[in-house]
Amino acid sequence: MNRLFLPGLILFASAALAQSHQWTPSEANEWYARQPWLVGSNYIQSNTVNQFEMWQQQYFDADRVDMEFKWAEDLGMNTMRVFLHDLLWKSDSGGLKRRMDKLLRLADEHKMRVIFVLFDSSGNPFPEAGAQRNPKPGVRDSLWAQSPGARGLTDEKQTERLLSYVKEVIAAFSIDKRILAWDLWNEPDNLNPGTFGASEPVNKNEKVLALLPKLFDYARAALPTQPITSGVWKGDWSSADKLGAAEKIQIERSDIISFQNYQGPQEFEKRVKWLQAYGRPVLCTGFMARSEGSTIEAILPIAQKYSVAALTASLVSGKRQLFLPWDSWQTPYIDRQPAVWFQDIFRSNGTPYRQEEVDFMREAIRNSPKPAVSKKK
Repeated sequence: MNRLFLPGLILFASAALAQSHQWTPSEANEWYARQPWLVGSNYIQSNTVNQFEMWQQQYFDADRVDMEFKWAEDLGMNTMRVFLHDLLWKSDSGGLKRRMDKLLRLADEHKMRVIFVLFDSSGNPFPEAGAQRNPKPGVRDSLWAQSPGARGLTDEKQTERLLSYVKEVIAAFSIDKRILAWDLWNEPDNLNPGTFGASEPVNKNEKVLALLPKLFDYARAALPTQPITSGVWKGDWSSADKLGAAEKIQIERSDIISFQNYQGPQEFEKRVKWLQAYGRPVLCTGFMARSEGSTIEAILPIAQKYSVAALTASLVSGKRQLFLPWDSWQTPYIDRQPAVWFQDIFRSNGTPYRQEEVDFMREAIRNSPKPAVSKKK
């Protein structure tokens, strides 16, 4: 492939030649059969509130990442899912690439690979780079930032910038074996009811549905050697005719199918069966909501039974306050503690929230079989 490299830009000599194909189910399953059982967590430095504090030069803390990755490695985890942000690439693409490389080196040292998430519709629809505010007391995830935010999503003049971000960041790491996969858009059709819903653009879903398929095209134009996905998270996935508009794009265009589920084991198993019917590897990129029945002890045996990858929602308790439940948005936990932590595995000093939980995970991973290929009905 003839690529022309210019500062901050990658130009493809032929768009037609540059367009990579979607993996066939056979190719995807052959790739998956070479992987260990993928178990890990969504990750952010525990001393940061969102993607900006995680990645901006003044906040990125390699020593903290190294320490927290070590805690994950001691459990046997081998996968970390980490969120990026388009405004970080816009303001300092070179610095972001250097810090991504540093995180990847640390992950590799701790025998883990990384799934990078490029966009996210969950959180504040009006993100701002730079210094971030302190989180709201007693409220979970009060400063998480959407990417793209409302302005980027609704302003057609920014569309090309967003698509270039996808192509350029993937092209920069397209042959990097330390990257497990690219997750193009987390919860694309999330309207954030109960949190930021009142601030969402009225035409958000319309804009999402117009942009989402283009992300797959531009991602493949970067010729990644890693699989591409975007995870479904709600609705009925039991057959193609029951999929919502966003879910249809996500499932039909992904190389590997990913999903999130924060309900109990029966619901988790049902959704795994639904998705395995599509004949591609299945990755759960987010589970664990203890008070909802989604626990490590309840979910990991099912994921292991069906050879499904399983990533917990979070790793270390910190400024995102993910140990607090969803209802903290309506009734903040200021002078009280939840009866049980909602998410997070470790306290900020590295001690487990529940020793029985981490012992169970360590043993499950140690005794894990190789993944089996999915069989389409």
